[in-house]
Amino acid sequence: MSAPDPTVGVVVLTQGRRPDDLARGIRSLLDQTGVSLDVVCVGNGWQPAALPPQVTPLALPENVGIPAGRNAGVPLVAGEYLFFLDDDASLPDPAFLSKAIARLRADTGIGLLQPRVVDPTGVASPRRWIPRILKGSPEHSGNVFSVWEGAVLLPRAVFDATGGWGGEYFYAHEGIELAWRVWDQGRRTWYAGDLVANHPVIAQTRHSQYWRLNARNRVWLARRNLPALLIPLYVGSWTALQFVRFLRRPSGVNAWWSGWREGWSSDPGERRPLRWRTVLRMTLAGRPPIV
Repeated sequence: MSAPDPTVGVVVLTQGRRPDDLARGIRSLLDQTGVSLDVVCVGNGWQPAALPPQVTPLALPENVGIPAGRNAGVPLVAGEYLFFLDDDASLPDPAFLSKAIARLRADTGIGLLQPRVVDPTGVASPRRWIPRILKGSPEHSGNVFSVWEGAVLLPRAVFDATGGWGGEYFYAHEGIELAWRVWDQGRRTWYAGDLVANHPVIAQTRHSQYWRLNARNRVWLARRNLPALLIPLYVGSWTALQFVRFLRRPSGVNAWWSGWREGWSSDPGERRPLRWRTVLRMTLAGRPPIV
């Protein structure tokens, strides 16, 4: 008698602005083999419509932001694993989830998995989709300390222990916090270069508040997650890096500095500093949390 298929709760987040992409992504989920899925489509300020009968709709009355929108869908799905998929992402391989879960089961030290991201039209993928400082080949797998949030898989128990996505962020850097909190459980965050999710190449600056939230949330990330001694080192290193970038391309500098100041003056939400042994593990694995 064969073992039962692994169970996966899937949260798809959308504002309803990309119906064709949403339909493609959901279809790619329902085509998955070797897994049992429980799928919810969260409408972030939108009433989901025209969904397949296998998909549960959840309408949020207003746009609560990306991380809080994902969190809202979690209680509605059952499964040993959780998979989060943005509405403009899809899975080209029907065996993606079964392969990814097999990876997690073979190496229980992995607490979160992010696949390689590829534009389905053949446009060259931006380097930011590889969550490493030293990017190397996009096909090279390894430990990472942040994730591209559009397609991530993790055991539900691990997700629950992290406290979920940082809803306060609204947009940007919630994937860094989630990765750090996975590391703080004694597990690792893994970039799987041999597993692929599709997503179109779109400029991050399409979000009107990109620069402000990018800066504010970088400060919040440190204040929420780092031991006190590391907060000025982390924020200082990223401020210096951004300053160098603005010397080459000053677009957005005023909004960025406004967000930077807001990060110090506003409430970032719950503080859960990493343990010093986690800082040591991350450092030995190649990236201390100061850059």
